[in-house]
Amino acid sequence: MKTLCAAALAALLPMAAFAAKPLTVCADANPEGFDVVQYNSLVTTNASADVLMNRLVEYDAAAGKLQPGLASSWEVSADGLSYTFHLRPNVGFHNTDYFKPTRKLNADDVALTFDRMLNPDNPWYKTAPAGYPHAQAMQFPKLIKAVRKLDPLTVRFELNYPEATFLSSLTMGFASIYSAEYMSQLLAAGKTGELNSKPVGTGPFVFKSFAKDALVRYAPNPAYFGAKPKVSALIYAITPDSNVRLQKLRAGECQIALSPKPQDVQAAKADGKLQISQTPAFMTAFVAFNSQKKPLDNPQVRQAINLAFDKASYLKTVFGNAASAANLVYPPNTWSYDKTIKPYAYDPAQAKKLLAQAGYPNGFDVSVWVRPSGSTLNPNPKAGAELLQADLAKVGIRLQIKVLEWGELIKRGKAGEHEMLFMGWAGDNGDPDNFLTPQFSCAAVQSGTNFARYCDGKLDKLIADGKKTSDFKTRAKLYQAAQHAIHEQALWLPLAHPIAYGLARKEVTGYAVNPYGRVNFASVGLK
Repeated sequence: MKTLCAAALAALLPMAAFAAKPLTVCADANPEGFDVVQYNSLVTTNASADVLMNRLVEYDAAAGKLQPGLASSWEVSADGLSYTFHLRPNVGFHNTDYFKPTRKLNADDVALTFDRMLNPDNPWYKTAPAGYPHAQAMQFPKLIKAVRKLDPLTVRFELNYPEATFLSSLTMGFASIYSAEYMSQLLAAGKTGELNSKPVGTGPFVFKSFAKDALVRYAPNPAYFGAKPKVSALIYAITPDSNVRLQKLRAGECQIALSPKPQDVQAAKADGKLQISQTPAFMTAFVAFNSQKKPLDNPQVRQAINLAFDKASYLKTVFGNAASAANLVYPPNTWSYDKTIKPYAYDPAQAKKLLAQAGYPNGFDVSVWVRPSGSTLNPNPKAGAELLQADLAKVGIRLQIKVLEWGELIKRGKAGEHEMLFMGWAGDNGDPDNFLTPQFSCAAVQSGTNFARYCDGKLDKLIADGKKTSDFKTRAKLYQAAQHAIHEQALWLPLAHPIAYGLARKEVTGYAVNPYGRVNFASVGLK
């Protein structure tokens, strides 16, 4: 039998089998940087942790369970105080123009990754100007006693107390594993800032370049330990305007468009060249009240704002049919959600009474911050802010709208400079604590992720006790009590639980919107 020559064989097989194509994703905002542990926004996680890096443990959103990551297996001690992880052998860090690794991933990388965030004496500790918001909010410095290297491929975490959420917390972006060799190189050269601008990881893509307000470029990682990327390049085209994202998608300038407006989704349904991916999102959109600033330090004032807002009108105008009303902290299909709590009704008359009782019969002046561009959690920031402004005016509250660029809003919001701000939160793995600890614990006030700036000993204990027990019923009761406290204090104006949408061209394969807002472009291909 004669052997077919390469040219003849190529002619018989689809071109896609030989030539991968570049994938361009129209994204809604700039990442704040690429040293993911410094930040808490989903935009930054998606541009760094999800494409460039891996964690010891990952979360399979489709299956709803934990799965091995850089650790192929692990054991937990009977008392819940020790977690031993066995690392995958032969996992390489990225080989780039600015870093050439001389060894594979080992326990030193894991140990330094966490020691940097936990140990003030570590020379890397102070290289994050605003600290480590997620690690601090999740109280890792208090929880983790030590991270010990047992051998090159075995590492043990020793805890000060049991915590039921510890493994699931390790799936979050801030728990991504860094190269100790690269960090040592940067430290010796006095270039620690380059960890944020020239990232290195073990993930499916390798960082190439970033031009603010324009592009982030990645190349596929040829040595990736998992399924290899199916595209020749990954490009994030920073496109804040959702209408422009849709135009670029239709023109073929990008193959995927993130965070479309509801009307964009409707338009895509009528376009034969486009496809729609959707899922109920494990997210909550809200307006946070800075409880450390008058008059928002008064719970009656916060309750009055909840009563003064016509949420039904807001949902219809801003989300169309793409969201359900949010009444509590997390979506109602989450375990421990307390259905017995009665939401605040739209009642301007009662709002006026509360304002008078609080000492503000003539209202007051206050400001709200909002981002300029739309996102899954706020598809139309301008319209939403103006609706809030109009409703509050009816009860005498004079609301000034301030538009801040996304990175600036996040930075200043974490510093507690706001009075009110439109915000959203996405959980990482379906656990209620993904909302409660980062948004309402006292530690999260210090780290900046608690945008209500509210620290209460009783509430803090409910949240902490909920994490310490693995008994499902006990955790649920504690979290229900926490929800009651948060609702009574009216720390948020809850807005919506959105449906997450993503738009793609028909030639895109393997793309699905994640309910937690995370992205996985390693599985995406182009016909």
